Amino acid sequence: MTQHRNAQGQPIGAPLPDWAGRPPIPRRPMVGRTCDVVPLVPDHAEALHSAFSTDQTGTLWTYMPVGPYADAAAYSTWVDTATTSTDPMFFAVIDKRTDAPVGVASFLRIDPANGVAEVGFITFAPAMQRTVMATEAMYLMMARVFDDLGYRRYEWKCDALNAPSRAAAARLGFSYDGLFRQAVVYKGRNRDTAWFSILDGDWPRIKAAFQAWLDPANFDADGQQIAPLQARADQAR
Repeated sequence: MTQHRNAQGQPIGAPLPDWAGRPPIPRRPMVGRTCDVVPLVPDHAEALHSAFSTDQTGTLWTYMPVGPYADAAAYSTWVDTATTSTDPMFFAVIDKRTDAPVGVASFLRIDPANGVAEVGFITFAPAMQRTVMATEAMYLMMARVFDDLGYRRYEWKCDALNAPSRAAAARLGFSYDGLFRQAVVYKGRNRDTAWFSILDGDWPRIKAAFQAWLDPANFDADGQQIAPLQARADQAR
C-alpha cells in the first residue's frame, strides 16, 4: 500500500482530489426478481403485522430498538411515524409471488458528503427468513448505494450478542470493523455494538458473488441452492 505523507513528513490518507460528495438516497423502489424493495407506506401496516405475528419463537424483536407491538393498531401507529422519517428511511420488502409485504429494512445514518450509509431496522417475517428474497433484498439495497449513487462505504451494525445478525453480515460480504463497547442503551439494557462494512473497492467482487448466487440456474427444481453465496473475502481467496 502506498504511504502518503504531507510536507512535514507525516503519514496522511490517500488524496481524493475529485471527491465532491454523493447524492442523497432517493425514496424510490428497487426492483428484483423475487422481491421488490419499496418505500414503506401506511397501507403496508396491516399485512406486515399479520406476517410478523406468525413468529412462534418470540425472538423477532429481541435485538430490535422497537417492538414488540401489543396489537395491529400499535404497529400501525409505528408505521405511520416511520413513513415520515427520512433517516432512517424505511422500505418494505414485497414478495413478488403474492404482492404482499413480508419485511422491513431501512437506510440510516445517511451521510452523502462522505458517501456513507448504513442498513438497519431489518425485520423479516418468518415467511421471508432464509429465502432468496431475504438475500435479494439486501443485494438490491447495496446496489442502490454503490451502483446507483457511488457511495464509498456501506455499514451494518448490531448488538454484539446477536449471533444470527453477525453471521448474516459475514455471509453477505461485510467485513468486521470492531466493537464499540457500551455504545447504546436500549430496552433498559446495555448494547455493545459490532460494526461491519463493505467498501466500494469490495463491491465488484461482492456484486459478482450475489449475481452468481441469485441466478435461477443456481437453484434446483425444489428451489434449493446448488452453490452457497461466496461473498466473504475469505471465501474469495
